[in-house]
Amino acid sequence: MAVIVEKEFKTNNFDLLRIFAASEVLAGHTLSHLDISSPPWLIKLIYAFPGVPIFFVISGFLISASYERSSSLKSYSRNRVLRIYPGLWCCVLATILVTTLCGFSFANSQAPLWIISQLAGAIYTPGFLKNFGFGSYNGSLWTIPVELQFYFLLPALYWLTRKGAKDQTSYFWLAWFAFVAIALAASLMFPPLENPEGEPTLQKLIRYSFFPHFFLFLSGVLLQRIKAYESRWIVGKGVYWLVAYLAFYYVVPTTSVTYVPTTLLLGIVTVSMAYTAPGISQKILRGNDISYGVYIYHGLMINILVEIGLTGRAEYFVLLAACTYLAGYVSWIAIERPFLRKKEQTISPTLATEKQENHWFRLLPYFTRKT
Repeated sequence: MAVIVEKEFKTNNFDLLRIFAASEVLAGHTLSHLDISSPPWLIKLIYAFPGVPIFFVISGFLISASYERSSSLKSYSRNRVLRIYPGLWCCVLATILVTTLCGFSFANSQAPLWIISQLAGAIYTPGFLKNFGFGSYNGSLWTIPVELQFYFLLPALYWLTRKGAKDQTSYFWLAWFAFVAIALAASLMFPPLENPEGEPTLQKLIRYSFFPHFFLFLSGVLLQRIKAYESRWIVGKGVYWLVAYLAFYYVVPTTSVTYVPTTLLLGIVTVSMAYTAPGISQKILRGNDISYGVYIYHGLMINILVEIGLTGRAEYFVLLAACTYLAGYVSWIAIERPFLRKKEQTISPTLATEKQENHWFRLLPYFTRKT
């Protein structure tokens, strides 16, 4: 029975949904930064499916399952590093090469700290690259430090709620309600700015922290823990949830406050679509997941086109999309997939339940050891 349940969990469309989310981010950023005019209905439709919230929900769903099935905290951490950093490092190195060819010099006092910070995942645009492209060397990478915070917080959350499976899920619900409230408060206190350049420092720090985004990650965690992949309300019901979501999106006026309920409903749509006709992803992608590469390289590609003056025409969108998907495929084949094969296989759910609660206890001697 456990084998059947595990097969039901692993047979899904998450790879396809991730490339869909990455493509949405690519489309939105390209139309904006390349100044490509589009009909309002198309813009409305594109922004109906924001890619970042989809990524965060999927991440919570899959990463929590990975943690619960990991043999140790070390194994969990190693797998997270292998997933994020090799692709990111190559993207940063590609950025250095491209910007150097565009005439930007790294022979300055800011460059060493910037390079080290980017390789560590602390993403920001330094002063000497402010004039590259549209002013942000790769704006979409802001989610990397947020995602890394999720990875760090997840084991801590499991440790804080280690009271048994049933009680533990109750504590997760409490955490979810708390962070939904935080997200609502943040949307009221810090509404989106028309000019991000004038964003106050405090607002920017909060936006780059986990606080306003953790409710989405926790939504994925909860959907995984309540076994949504077995629920008759979720499995095979993706189209129904999609229709309900679109009705809500087009009927309810879009404000900073509606962002929270809208993305929560989108999270349910995402998981339901993952388990509706779940064999589609494998048939189309055949195990190739180019979403991360598309996501991290599309900003660099946009900047290249802006830098050489290829803006304002629809055909440049096609050119950028083709180059980005190619970069994503190369990143997957040459970098990501070889490193992901080095990941440790997760253990059975039964054994994981017995072991995962002790992950943080194993580190206590290390943290309390005298130096």
